[in-house]
Amino acid sequence: MSLVEAIKKAKEEAPERKFSESVDLFINFRGIDFSKPENKINLEVALPKGRGRPRKVCFICEEEFAGKAKGIADKVIVKDELATISKKDMKKLAEEYDSFVAQANLMPIVGKSFGPILAPRGKMPKPVPPTTNLEPILNALKRTVVLKTKGKNMPVLHVPIGTRDMSDEDLADNVKAVLNALTAKLPQKQHNIKSVLIKTTMGPTVKIEV
Repeated sequence: MSLVEAIKKAKEEAPERKFSESVDLFINFRGIDFSKPENKINLEVALPKGRGRPRKVCFICEEEFAGKAKGIADKVIVKDELATISKKDMKKLAEEYDSFVAQANLMPIVGKSFGPILAPRGKMPKPVPPTTNLEPILNALKRTVVLKTKGKNMPVLHVPIGTRDMSDEDLADNVKAVLNALTAKLPQKQHNIKSVLIKTTMGPTVKIEV
């Protein structure tokens, strides 16, 4: 069964829903001791065909830099506003937005004030210099997924690769991007992958031949 055929089957066998389900990839590993810190996986991959539902990005910058981000970032916070944001408000922002980006020279302020809230959630802002072309950076973040193993005895990774209403071909391109990025980081490449499964949120799993 080809990758496109597996995706098509996963969709066909899933009951119709009144919402756009996610399409999820499950990767089972073998021959890797995840209790060793050097074997833990924490990798970001920008999906070539997007996530179906873009991630929401918040940008923190000085006033003169804000104009570059408007229309690209989902929210822009300028330096003068930082002092007015309470920890309660920042927790709300951390829940609402998937990624944060900050002007590089503001990172000490942001880190001191909001690091304890954002860091445990894996959402510490990515620093960018004022001369950076923001559009490709922010657009890439909106279609990025995080590949991260959890725990010492969990040799499995779960990652969304799009939504059910995306074409089978686009979803296949996203799967390939994830597997290519992942295998490049594994000590024995594809030999460390035991199996790959794909499913919609509420549907049955379908095995993909690697």
